Amino acid sequence: MTDKPRIFGISGWKNSGKTGLAVRLVEEFTRRGYRISTIKHAHHDFDIDKVGADSYRHRQAGAHEVALVSGTRYAIMHELRGADEPSFEDILARLGPCDLVLIEGYKREPVPKIEARRLDAKNREPLAPSDPHIVAIAADHPVADEFLPVFDLDDTQAIADFITRVTGLPQPRT
Repeated sequence: MTDKPRIFGISGWKNSGKTGLAVRLVEEFTRRGYRISTIKHAHHDFDIDKVGADSYRHRQAGAHEVALVSGTRYAIMHELRGADEPSFEDILARLGPCDLVLIEGYKREPVPKIEARRLDAKNREPLAPSDPHIVAIAADHPVADEFLPVFDLDDTQAIADFITRVTGLPQPRT
């Protein structure tokens, strides 16, 4: 692992292919021997807990944080209870050591990112012209008049190679 993780983002409109690309990239980088973490930003209320589960009941009772721990994994749920959403930097600081953090969402963060574009996206207005941090495009259709590198949305290996170069990700330690 590197001392400080590299950060790379995936931006795009709803249904643009962000999650599929993120999943494929995690698989590819993991296959290459890297330790990857992800941060996904949601623009809506979400829940990772099941109604009626003990941890759900703890949160409903007013717990500020609930840690759910097993021999396989752990999760910490933090209720904001009206407080402001934590900053990107606050969330990044909570992650454990890794080689690369892939960000899905956080369109306005000043990190290098690739814009996912699909013909089936809810909105097809390009983000790159107004975001100087977008360094490439990944699309499921031909993209004309673009001055950035353009990848096929499904060419995961080429996109991973590009991210490796852009972030300066060193070879994984074995």
